[in-house]
Amino acid sequence: MNTAAVDIQDLDFSYSNPPHTCFTGLSLKINSGERFGLFGPNGAGKTTLMSCMTGLLPYDKGSLYLLGTEIKKHPKEIKKLIGFVPQDLAFYQELSPIQNLDYFGALSGMDSQSIKKRSSELLEVLGLTEVKDKAVQKFSGGMKRKVNLAIGVIHNPALLFLDEPTVGVDIQTRHVIINYLKELNNQGTTLIYTSHQLSEAQDLCYDIALIHDGKIIEHDSPENLFLKHKEKDLEGLFIKLTGKNYKEENV
Repeated sequence: MNTAAVDIQDLDFSYSNPPHTCFTGLSLKINSGERFGLFGPNGAGKTTLMSCMTGLLPYDKGSLYLLGTEIKKHPKEIKKLIGFVPQDLAFYQELSPIQNLDYFGALSGMDSQSIKKRSSELLEVLGLTEVKDKAVQKFSGGMKRKVNLAIGVIHNPALLFLDEPTVGVDIQTRHVIINYLKELNNQGTTLIYTSHQLSEAQDLCYDIALIHDGKIIEHDSPENLFLKHKEKDLEGLFIKLTGKNYKEENV
């Protein structure tokens, strides 16, 4: 039996300033190889949970395993296993794509030959080869999103977290990014994704969880949830289960 990509048991997390309990006793299991979507309105705990899963926030109690490794006990090993594509652009804008990939590849422990080969592959598939030596600060928003994605996957992570990976991009760029994410998944990378683009999410995700008021209120395939709640799409499902408009809450 394959090791779960994510196995969370009885997780507690609270903010100290100001004091606020985000979730208590939260449990969630995500299978390896999934294209998994995590959704919830502002303040529901979605961003906090993803931050705990990526090691950005230390949780209070419970356990959180990524690919069989406990995140608190083995933080260095976890960093080698996972990639993270944040909503905020996380690279040096004064550098070129190739310079950024050289830097972040080395930071992840890759040797120079591996970085060169992997960078060439990523630049080609994401349509950045012709601009690989130009400063990223001159790029369009969509091209910057591609660089952000390339940096997140430079080290071939087994588990990839994506927070709004296509925010602010045009339809063509969104198509390139989503198709590449599907290809990564076909090659074995587990995707954990969140976005307010629910039509995009419906196309990408095999499995989804809705979090509301710090609790997982549903976790299943979109198709099963549509059948269960008699809805035809994620937007209708979200409004029915949370009473909120997802796009309005998360723009």
